[in-house]
Amino acid sequence: MSGCGIRALRYALESHADWVWANDGNPDVGEVLQHNLAQLALPSHTGTLSSTRYQITHQEANRLLLGCYYRQDFYDLVDLDCFGSPAPYLSASLGAVAIGGLLYLTSTDGRTATGHAPQNCLSDYGAYVRVHPAGHEQGLRLLIGHVQQLAATNGFGVEPIFSFFKGQIYRGMVRLVARSCLTPQNYGYLGYCHHCGNYRAIAWRELGRAVCPHDAQPMVVTGPIWLGQLHDVEYLQACIALAEAWNWKSQARLMRLMQTETDLPPYFYLLGEIGRRGQIDIPKRASLTQILQDWGYRVSSTHIHPDAIKTDANLQTCVRAAKSISA
Repeated sequence: MSGCGIRALRYALESHADWVWANDGNPDVGEVLQHNLAQLALPSHTGTLSSTRYQITHQEANRLLLGCYYRQDFYDLVDLDCFGSPAPYLSASLGAVAIGGLLYLTSTDGRTATGHAPQNCLSDYGAYVRVHPAGHEQGLRLLIGHVQQLAATNGFGVEPIFSFFKGQIYRGMVRLVARSCLTPQNYGYLGYCHHCGNYRAIAWRELGRAVCPHDAQPMVVTGPIWLGQLHDVEYLQACIALAEAWNWKSQARLMRLMQTETDLPPYFYLLGEIGRRGQIDIPKRASLTQILQDWGYRVSSTHIHPDAIKTDANLQTCVRAAKSISA
């Protein structure tokens, strides 16, 4: 999973990690991995000369991670950067993280995350997800929810630090804490009405009554997934301060957007869908946002999709607001 070792090198040189363990299951990359990490045999950020700031191995990931657990060799950060679904490695990864440490996850299995391979999702995550317009946010929530449930089986919990989607890559960083964070309110189901386009969170006790509050039509149900916040606002604020100090304008702008979307409902509405259902041109996001806010609703753009909004208004209200712009 380390590839040529560039990320491991950046952890040491840019983030000042005291020690880095780079593992890749393919021994054929060993020579280039060794070459790239060899420059770490230099003075560390504490000023002491060290030739042991890194270790390179070529083990199967679960064997390596479980070995850490059995030796009680826990880490401040475990970066699980794999192809496809990380599900086979999640339990072992949690065992290698220190309490208060971070687990950084990657998934590139978009078909499973967005409901196009529900049987795979059932096998990997113990959840059944469906196809709907906010499918990519669903992918992030599926990943966090599964890690949360795995941690809870041992009396632990995870707190989302940030969640990020771009292209076909889902990334999430969580902090391991010494208490379960799982509740029926933050881990449950999401209903989508194909008839009118509305969403709503569905509690466990409502599973037999999953109907749309707008038109009383049956809703398709996705879950269980994480329904809580995707980001830690204070952590993002600290990152924004660093980005501004380094003049990283686009990164600061991204993280401000992530802050605004943090505590809004666990789905979004596509502007194209609003226009289609209202039989009007696609509304401009800025104008639609302003009208909804004037009507007393909370609205934000979302980093997950460039042509969508997150809001506590239902879809019919969004359509009515869009039509008022058109008029």
